[in-house]
Amino acid sequence: MARDLPPLSTLRAFDAAAQTLSFSRAAQDLFLTHGAVSRAVRTLEDHLGVSLFDRSGRSVTLTPAGQIYAQEVRHALGHLRAAAARIEAEREQGVLGVTTMDSFAVKWLLPRAARFRAAHPEIDLRLQVTDELIDFGRHEVDIAVRYGSGGYKGLEFEKLMDEDVFPVCSPALLSGPHPLRTPADLVHHTLIHDDMRIDWAAWLAAAGVEGVDARRGPAYNLSSYVLQAAIDGQGVALGRGALVSDDLRAGRLVKPFAVTLPAMFSYYVVCPKGALDRPKVKAFRDWLFEEAARDRDDAGGQDGAGLGRPPAV
Repeated sequence: MARDLPPLSTLRAFDAAAQTLSFSRAAQDLFLTHGAVSRAVRTLEDHLGVSLFDRSGRSVTLTPAGQIYAQEVRHALGHLRAAAARIEAEREQGVLGVTTMDSFAVKWLLPRAARFRAAHPEIDLRLQVTDELIDFGRHEVDIAVRYGSGGYKGLEFEKLMDEDVFPVCSPALLSGPHPLRTPADLVHHTLIHDDMRIDWAAWLAAAGVEGVDARRGPAYNLSSYVLQAAIDGQGVALGRGALVSDDLRAGRLVKPFAVTLPAMFSYYVVCPKGALDRPKVKAFRDWLFEEAARDRDDAGGQDGAGLGRPPAV
């Protein structure tokens, strides 16, 4: 007695042949050859140890065992198709898988997520935070926001926004025994470091500052940690425009100097080809670009460079 399930391909071939009583028509329905269907049925019969079709005449008919098995196979395949349909319906209707980096999620996406929920209450976001490039085919993810140079092979991608890099700090550092008024005043303050291509050495060189050790100070591998340390008054950090815009507007951070450098990378919206044909994916994509445009308008077209700047002294 066979205990293992037969291959699904043999069951599909048998089901099609049982419904049509023709290997040729079954082959057409399954986009296979007549020989492939015949071999699949024979494999199934060998697996079960019984004949499912009577091939004695010019046409094929089901044997008594074949009639019983055909009903059960049709029922089982129907359950599988219904389950797949339910999963697909759930995926299509209300759940949207989104992935992005930790710092972008914390400092940009989540503070705005309530507006997306208000505009699209029928869509539930499922956020996966990772710095890895997720394989859309292997994970339940519909759309991503990535930081890079573009060129995501085999995927659709659009630039969401560029950004600048510039120092930010707590407003408390603008006063005290060593107030921050010019870049040279950084010699009296702690520099907080991030994992960025544009580092303190590059910014200090662009600002024409000498005598400040660009290597000193604590370092964190997530921009959200770096910015929180700056908010807490622990030192001066290099902020990325998109990540500091809310903190600048709220006054948690200020931009003490005018010198900014363009970041080497940009933010991109990335998704599989054809994904934007699905309404929920298109809705989220459009909302992202609306929010990015709102930021540019709030910043006067300066991507955050004009926000949180202290008055001239």
